[in-house]
Amino acid sequence: MSISNRSEEIAGMLKQQAALMRAGDKLPSVRELSKTYGASPVTITQAITALSALGVVRAEPGRGTFVNGNNTAGESDYAWQSTALGRSRVDAGRAGRLNAQGSADHVQLSWGYLAPELQPFDELRTLGARCAKSHRAWTMAPPMGLPDLRRVFAAELGADVADMLIMPGGQQSLVFAMRTLADPGTTLITESPSYPGATIAAQAAGLHLAAVPSDANGIRTDHLAETLERTRAKLIYLQPCYANPTGAVLSPERRVEVLALAKKYGAFIIEDDWARNLALEGTAPPPLFTQDPDGHVVSIATLSKPAAPGLRVGAIAARGPAGERLRTARIADDMCVPPLAQEIALGLLSSGAWPRHLKRLRAGLLERRDAMVAEVHASMPGARITNIPTGGIHLWVRLPEGSDSLVLTAAAHAAGVMIGDGRQFYVDEPTAPHIRLSFSAASIAQIGVGVRRVASLL
Repeated sequence: MSISNRSEEIAGMLKQQAALMRAGDKLPSVRELSKTYGASPVTITQAITALSALGVVRAEPGRGTFVNGNNTAGESDYAWQSTALGRSRVDAGRAGRLNAQGSADHVQLSWGYLAPELQPFDELRTLGARCAKSHRAWTMAPPMGLPDLRRVFAAELGADVADMLIMPGGQQSLVFAMRTLADPGTTLITESPSYPGATIAAQAAGLHLAAVPSDANGIRTDHLAETLERTRAKLIYLQPCYANPTGAVLSPERRVEVLALAKKYGAFIIEDDWARNLALEGTAPPPLFTQDPDGHVVSIATLSKPAAPGLRVGAIAARGPAGERLRTARIADDMCVPPLAQEIALGLLSSGAWPRHLKRLRAGLLERRDAMVAEVHASMPGARITNIPTGGIHLWVRLPEGSDSLVLTAAAHAAGVMIGDGRQFYVDEPTAPHIRLSFSAASIAQIGVGVRRVASLL
């Protein structure tokens, strides 16, 4: 992030202010500092970021910015680490904003998980207490996962149990699959716009990224063919079902074309199937994995999205030597996913509570989606929802021409609303200004208040 003369000036004043405070003291909020210094939230954020890099303050997502200890008497010298570490693979700015939760006072229209009232909390609490009493929860589980849990995940895919690998959530699955299936320095192709977590997963794996545009029917296969021919990439990242952030579903015709291209170029497709259980209208399309007999598709499932963010349990399905390599490499990371989490997940998925939860969840999310769509149409006449999603938890909103999504996101944060800056969803330059609004973590009343507050900033 480049720093302007004004933000540099404010950083100097904040540094002097911090010197007069005790270690652990909290700085005023971005909104308060904006008023104090007569500067925009973006300028204040740049100043705080600069001070964080110097170690003067530390920012804690959801809590605020705090003064670090004054170590001038015996100040540590970490300069050598910059040389030893070399260039960072992961974009710190993208990673930080991906996990930005805001404070308890913020209206959360950016968090990609379920509000507490939409989670099956009573069922999880009962299962947790019951499973914790069993010795199985505290012994070593098989590295590939509990056989019965692997069987439950395999049934949805029509896969063999031997093809399944239990993982600690979807994000870890992405990093692990990319790192295992491709060598550092090679290329991963991703649709654009796409999930920022996949971008930082690829960066963590040391991969180069090539973006292919997508539309309402998913990735553009004509551009995909050109990019495969140019890069000879062996890894493609896709969300065929209710893509984040657009809500797009890969059309039947393009599903056939994508699989044909993967076969022609000998490439793997990482299918991020995070939203399968979040259908709002009709039924979700079958996993791409079910149309692929030759092992090109490696499919990832997760319970963190449709159940609870703390239930870090997911699965990878892969056939052939790729599956064997993934299962072998898994042991190098850790010996197993915690058995207690696996036992709870198995209990939830194999009980009547699961379909009842999904039915309640569908109704709750559909009500929230419709409320958000109506509020955007009423309050933001210059903006446009590019696609009303039939599943998932996000709206992709195109802003009026000339809008700056970064400035709007910072101003919304200062006004007490968390939204997603559309720039974060592109590997390359965005094609137009967008924001992502998520309707899963806020109540209907909060959605109305939040959208109107953002609209007022436009």
